[in-house]
Amino acid sequence: MSDTAQATDNYVPRVRAAYDATIRPKLVEEFGYKNPMQVPRLDKVVLNIGAGVAVGDSKKVASAVTALETITGQKAVITKAKKSEATFKLREGMNIGAKVTLRRVRMYEFIDRLVNIALPRVRDFRGLNPKSFDGNGNYAMGLKEHIVFPEVNYDDVDHVWGMDIIVCTTASTDDEARALLRELNFPFTS
Repeated sequence: MSDTAQATDNYVPRVRAAYDATIRPKLVEEFGYKNPMQVPRLDKVVLNIGAGVAVGDSKKVASAVTALETITGQKAVITKAKKSEATFKLREGMNIGAKVTLRRVRMYEFIDRLVNIALPRVRDFRGLNPKSFDGNGNYAMGLKEHIVFPEVNYDDVDHVWGMDIIVCTTASTDDEARALLRELNFPFTS
């Protein structure tokens, strides 16, 4: 095995190390879990850009794909319309957006950049809504501009995209997921 392959095998993201060292024991103490597999953890993060303007210009979807790939460092999947909608001039099978699912190391790196770099750069940011959970421990949020991420070069941007970010956890209740995300420094409003 080469030195670079071995170095990447041993790499643990900062957020994962903090979870293992301090967050997991706090959650066990707070909720009284008996089994270590009951402790909630991050499962995946899904980023989605809906390119509604792509109906008139198919090159806009390529721009959204490029934006997602730049932010995540992972190949994006083009999403297609499931059914036709005449009022939006939309036909079944048309390209209307892009999405990326992050897991493991890339997920933890993205959460770190989101919480510590991107959210503080959002204009008029007052905190995240603590009620945006789905009842199963998953949290959804939206950003109006993808240019808050440091990987995006503003001079190369031809369109500013909004995006949806869904953080999926293994928590069984919203309270457990909220406690996990609070410990991961998600800036919820009081």
